[in-house]
Amino acid sequence: MHILVIGSGAREHALTWKLAQSQRVTKLYAAPGNPGMASIAECVPIAATHLPQLADFAEHSHIDLTIVGPEIPLVAGIADIFRERGLPIFGPGAAGAALEGSKAFAKQLMTEAGIPTAQHRTFTGAKSAFAYL
Repeated sequence: MHILVIGSGAREHALTWKLAQSQRVTKLYAAPGNPGMASIAECVPIAATHLPQLADFAEHSHIDLTIVGPEIPLVAGIADIFRERGLPIFGPGAAGAALEGSKAFAKQLMTEAGIPTAQHRTFTGAKSAFAYL
């Protein structure tokens, strides 16, 4: 399998390290990766936020699976773009990623849906937060 891991942090490094141990993985890429990942994967100089370029790379490199680590490309819809192009990807679409990308959105959704959650307040500025306190 040819696998692409998107991201450059510790989470992505751990994923890449473990994937490199699999006999099923024949080629491993990290975009953009980091110097520590370069010994176990081929680092590709494409930022995690350059979604069309990542999809182009996955398509042209015959990537069998893309795994996304950071939340920013997920919230921006990378999984939706890949799926529209028929590219296998592990990660939620933009709608699902919004739960992680915005704590205020997640709390509002849980409250409206009757999902148990801790009490919360959302503030748009320090002045209103301090006034509440």
